[in-house]
Amino acid sequence: MAEADAFIEVLDYPMYVVTAAAGDQRAGCLVGFASQCSIDPPRFMAWLSKANRTYRIARQASHLAVHTLRKDQKQVAYLFGSRTGDDDVDKFADVAWRPSAHGAAPLLDDACTWFVGRIEELTDGGDHVGFLLSPVEQSPPGPARPPLLLLSDVQDLSPGHPA
Repeated sequence: MAEADAFIEVLDYPMYVVTAAAGDQRAGCLVGFASQCSIDPPRFMAWLSKANRTYRIARQASHLAVHTLRKDQKQVAYLFGSRTGDDDVDKFADVAWRPSAHGAAPLLDDACTWFVGRIEELTDGGDHVGFLLSPVEQSPPGPARPPLLLLSDVQDLSPGHPA
């Protein structure tokens, strides 16, 4: 595993907040394992930890929302990355949000960008499950692309759950 660790240490990729809703429950978590995976048709894969409450809600959901954060939004990253919904913490009480079209997933009002994706299929990858998303709604284009929050910006975060 040492070779893989050396490779992973040089990566510095965007962090995302993924949100889900099912029935009257909503959840969200900070995600580092995510990427566009197809151009035609457009597809995005977001990997959620099986230990995470967001994973349990997402398994019941029809859609997920994926948000990018600006570099200055570390507090939002810490809220969704180091707090768990397992202890009755309502992460959405501390941020402005609204339901997406038809209430499919919560949208963070202050996110840099976001999209809502219909869940097409799940892929078991070990301690994480990949949610293959087909975009159905997206944030309007912004005036300029600000620096995004990256993995290196949250290295000191203590995760709410182990992987």
